[in-house]
Amino acid sequence: MAEPTAPALPPAEEDKGPSKRAAEKAAKKAAAKAKKAEHALRPKEQAKPAVRSEPTSIFSEGWLKRIYEEKPVQDVRTRFPPEPNGFLHIGHAKAIAVDFGFAKHHSGNCYLRYDDTNPEKEDEIYFTAILDIVRWLGFEPSKITYSSDNFDRLYELAEQLINKDGAYVCHCSREDINKQRGGPDNRGKRFACDHRKRPIADSLAEFRAMRDGKYQAGEAFLRMKQKLDDPTEGNPQMWDLPAYRVVKENHHHRTGDKWKIYPTYDFTHCICDALEGITHSLCTVEFRQSRVSYDWLLEELDMKTPKSEERGPMQREFGRLSVGGTILSKRRILQLVEGTTVEKKNDDGTTETTRIPPAVRGWDDPRLFTMVALRRRGIPAKAMLNFVDELGVTDALSEIEPSRFESSIRKHLERTVPRQMLVLDPIKVAIEDFAAEDEQEIIVPYDPKGTIPGERKVKVGNLVYIDRSDFREEDSADYFRLAPNKTVGLYNVPFSIRATSFSTDENGNVTEIKAVKVRDTEKPKAYIQWVDVATAVPVTARLYKSLFKTESPNTLDWKTGGWADDLNPNSEIIHDKAVVERGINDLIKETSLELDGSSDALVRFQALRTAYFCVDIESTANKIVLNQIVSLREDKGK
Repeated sequence: MAEPTAPALPPAEEDKGPSKRAAEKAAKKAAAKAKKAEHALRPKEQAKPAVRSEPTSIFSEGWLKRIYEEKPVQDVRTRFPPEPNGFLHIGHAKAIAVDFGFAKHHSGNCYLRYDDTNPEKEDEIYFTAILDIVRWLGFEPSKITYSSDNFDRLYELAEQLINKDGAYVCHCSREDINKQRGGPDNRGKRFACDHRKRPIADSLAEFRAMRDGKYQAGEAFLRMKQKLDDPTEGNPQMWDLPAYRVVKENHHHRTGDKWKIYPTYDFTHCICDALEGITHSLCTVEFRQSRVSYDWLLEELDMKTPKSEERGPMQREFGRLSVGGTILSKRRILQLVEGTTVEKKNDDGTTETTRIPPAVRGWDDPRLFTMVALRRRGIPAKAMLNFVDELGVTDALSEIEPSRFESSIRKHLERTVPRQMLVLDPIKVAIEDFAAEDEQEIIVPYDPKGTIPGERKVKVGNLVYIDRSDFREEDSADYFRLAPNKTVGLYNVPFSIRATSFSTDENGNVTEIKAVKVRDTEKPKAYIQWVDVATAVPVTARLYKSLFKTESPNTLDWKTGGWADDLNPNSEIIHDKAVVERGINDLIKETSLELDGSSDALVRFQALRTAYFCVDIESTANKIVLNQIVSLREDKGK
């Protein structure tokens, strides 16, 4: 019998040499490349669409995104409508960023519209300052308009409203009108005045009499016929608001003496929005109740689709920006700027008049939170916009602590401004063993972290200034700066110094310190800023803290001047003998700043161990004034 055949074994694997392995690897690579090329030649509609990632912003998410989704028009048009009767404050920075930014985000237009309907309080300086701040923040209006552009049309529409029995002329006093509207708190019983029932023809004739100068201020009003007598209506904006009033000082900066009557905000604003084709009328939450009267008037005049946003502007309200510990009311800031006169009744019945002097130097005093003051204080426009962006936009009120605002500004400055050495209260230090070969100029970067480009030359001589706060006449174990027989390091200097003696004046104040060089290998426990005496630049440095002692100055007595008792005596500390290193002159040249008091450019820098500063606009070539922007870190003692 034949032997069984052994099962076939798989052929032995061929021993492949290096050349063959390389060839196969190259072939696989070529095949993959060909496949990729073939895929690229396929029709694009077959390819999977790429996902494009866009950076988020306050306009591409959250509240502002939802506002656009309510009315997703292609031709977005917004407006910023300030009253030219005062300077803008920090809250307006948010409004500007929202109004202009919303239009820009949607490739639309934003108008700057001056709401110039009150000639008694308007001034050219405010018109100029408002536009200046808008441009400083980086926005350019698509168009500059005025409510007064539409005075003729507004008057025509007022007559039209009368003819539709939607308005009437009222001769009630302001006090009587307030009573009709439920009293000062709007909670009392409401009732209509007798003039509400007057015939249309009579109201039209009386309105024309108002126009022609028959009545003085306060003697006649055109009131909208809304829902004053509706007991279920809880919105004061629908209780027969005034539409026109007679103005005493009626000369207008643009229309001259043509008009003796002027429209109110509640009549003007919504109509101007409609006439200018505004799509999204974005305003702050105090106008939330006004949305009802806004829509009502436009619907009455057939300028808006009733109960819809399809035709006509859409008003929506976002939370206003307020900062704690300060005052934003124009009327109250005016008291701080101009002072005020108050009358106090004595126990014997006599009246005593007291004059309270101004608390600040002007509307741009760096202790205020007006935009002109914040700008002068040195707050960069980009930092202001970053702050608004960090806060976000919702319909909730937001009162921000000053420390949060300062923290945001500090974060921006840390990454953008160069360093300099500044000594606020200088004491001269003589290095007795300083040799000729020790004198040198060292190259120091503007930013040791390398974030900010540039460098400066710092001279090292035998005489330097240090700050008085960096020297003690008596040493202690927990003190690491300069004291007798103690060593301290000087920023960027290759040696430390040790104090050997000091001298004082007749009042016991230290006037000069003697020291010697120390070249120990051991690193000193502290480094301090200094300024070379020979090249020091004298400056006046102003440091700022809160203007008030209380954190809630709005609760103070502003009627009788009680606010003056709460002023912080240390809100501005002036160091008029400060010195800064000569590099300040290089920064001034680099910024092309002409120190003649007229330039608007600002030089900003971080003074090591001290604060962030800017060169004030009052500076001249012979006298440099510095304003503290913010401290280097939050003041825990606030």
